Amino acid sequence: MTIKAQTRQSKVAKMTLLALLIAILVVLGYVNIPMPAGLSITFNMIPVAIAAIAMGFGGGAVIGGAFGLISFLQCFGIFGASALGAALVGYSPVLMFIQRFVSRVLVGLIAAWVFRLMDKTAAPLYVKGAVTGFCAAFFNTLFFMSLLVILFGATPEMMDRMAGRGALAYIIASTGVNALVEMIVATLITGAVTVSLRKARLI
Repeated sequence: MTIKAQTRQSKVAKMTLLALLIAILVVLGYVNIPMPAGLSITFNMIPVAIAAIAMGFGGGAVIGGAFGLISFLQCFGIFGASALGAALVGYSPVLMFIQRFVSRVLVGLIAAWVFRLMDKTAAPLYVKGAVTGFCAAFFNTLFFMSLLVILFGATPEMMDRMAGRGALAYIIASTGVNALVEMIVATLITGAVTVSLRKARLI
């Protein structure tokens, strides 16, 4: 096979992977696990991390953006539902778009940067992927919750949920279990998938 043919085959494989990851995001949009604080456990950052690993900054941004768009549409009952998003989107759809979409694009870019840094080390491939998955889940929670408080903290709904607690205390109390589960699952699965991507010659 010529170099040109190999390059074309690689591009087709990566485009197929992008389409598959978007399809997975749509499915995951319907299987979020609701939690008492009005938030939910989500594993959508795993496809974002995988795209960032396989396709760098472009892939991370595209799948991060797809995740963010699906998350934004859930505020309107599309591709699943978000009780908190539905309660807040009426105050400002623009701010909600920033909180849901922009934050996820940034996470995709950060995940690509983390993997690029990890790939320069002598760490096993599984560890490189696992660290990337962990960071994707961690920064997703950090950006999502920080922007939630910054942009909507003064709304009656958020003030009621915060119940007089400070921003940091509220974030810790409302995301403790969520964040822990998401980070553990993202770490384990992304590490394993990274090894598979190498076997499939996608990285």
